[in-house]
Amino acid sequence: MTDLSDAPAAPQRDRREGKTIAAAPNFDLLAGVSLRVSVEVGSTSMTLAELLTMTEGSVIELDRAATDLLDIYANGTLIAKGEIVSVDGRYGIQVAEVVAPDRGIAGFDRRA
Repeated sequence: MTDLSDAPAAPQRDRREGKTIAAAPNFDLLAGVSLRVSVEVGSTSMTLAELLTMTEGSVIELDRAATDLLDIYANGTLIAKGEIVSVDGRYGIQVAEVVAPDRGIAGFDRRA
């Protein structure tokens, strides 16, 4: 008889809707998946008439103060907040806070 006390434990499994799901998913499988990352500076509502009267030099007032953090989205899901920085003459975003990593997907806002 073989002693298996030194053998590594099998990963925990969970059964949901008749499917077996590994408790600790292998995120390495997803490492190459591309996501669309976007940054929202602010937003506003305007009528079509207001939009059509815009010309070069027009200013659109947004719903945020210049000092507020910007929202960072991955595929339409809010993941972080950050601020604008300059990187070699180009815009960049420095992440100031990651949004609710412990709350899971239910805690994130989703944009259409």
